[in-house]
Amino acid sequence: MESLIFGPVPSRRLGRSLGINNIPAKTCSYSCVYCQLGKTTNMTTRRQAFHEPEEIYKEVKNKLDKVVSRKEQVDYLTFVPDGEPTLDISLGKTISLLKRIGIPIAVLTNASLLWHDDVRENLLEADFVSVKIDVVSQDLWKSINRPHKSLRLNAILEGIKEFAKMFKGKIVSETMLIDDVKYNSEFEKIAEFLGELHKLDKAYIAIPTRPPAEKWVKPAKEEVINHAFQVFSEELGVNRVEYLIGYEGNAFAFTGKVEEDLLSITAVHPMRKEAVTEFLKKANADWEVVEKLLKESRLIELGYEGKKYYMRKLPSRRKIDNTF
Repeated sequence: MESLIFGPVPSRRLGRSLGINNIPAKTCSYSCVYCQLGKTTNMTTRRQAFHEPEEIYKEVKNKLDKVVSRKEQVDYLTFVPDGEPTLDISLGKTISLLKRIGIPIAVLTNASLLWHDDVRENLLEADFVSVKIDVVSQDLWKSINRPHKSLRLNAILEGIKEFAKMFKGKIVSETMLIDDVKYNSEFEKIAEFLGELHKLDKAYIAIPTRPPAEKWVKPAKEEVINHAFQVFSEELGVNRVEYLIGYEGNAFAFTGKVEEDLLSITAVHPMRKEAVTEFLKKANADWEVVEKLLKESRLIELGYEGKKYYMRKLPSRRKIDNTF
């Protein structure tokens, strides 16, 4: 079951995160222009079973045994798959099983299905939930998140509000900012919505830090990011707003099989060249491993913002020019 469990990887929000990839590649309700995994190839809002909860539990336990044997730390078990995690109809049962392990559970969701009662119920046993709120205006939502045609923004926003009332764990929002978007008064509108939530521990302002689905996508300019930060802080208080714009670092874990580990991480988390170098050093391997995977077309090299990244080759990813 290659790439179902990956990491631990460094997370800017969660410390050392062991990732759970419970959704097949690019099965999602959105096709965001900035997605690090390319364009959505299976656009859907229909919840279905992809993996048995017991199967995921077993794979997590096996991975943790390897991690612990190498004295690696895991702060969270995180559902951060190749698509939207709440499309998994067994998500609630899987979370319940994983609670037995005793490590906090996080779910990173685009929030598009939170208007469903059963989706909200499925997430209640998690310890940390991040909801995507890039915009709250219809036109921008359609152009940036490119949602499934059946989705309605007002219903999604109401679903987020309902979930914030119910959830007892830590809930954060994430707003991705990209260049060449006419936000106008959008930041004020987003801040107002966030201020209406019954509970919000933190509002993160993010920019793309890895190669995006659309080549034209670039991080928002510093002045735009700062503007959003100031507007959000005025509504929520400066202590509840943070940038999520830095590099996570190079502290990726090695669990024994260098090619398998490298491919499982880069299937959902593209790695910068220096991170791969550090990873190989920890594994007592050399760059020939990368060259072999590139030659076999199992790994691809990408360029973004003057940096080299390595990612497992997916059908949805076209190669981006990496000339610097």
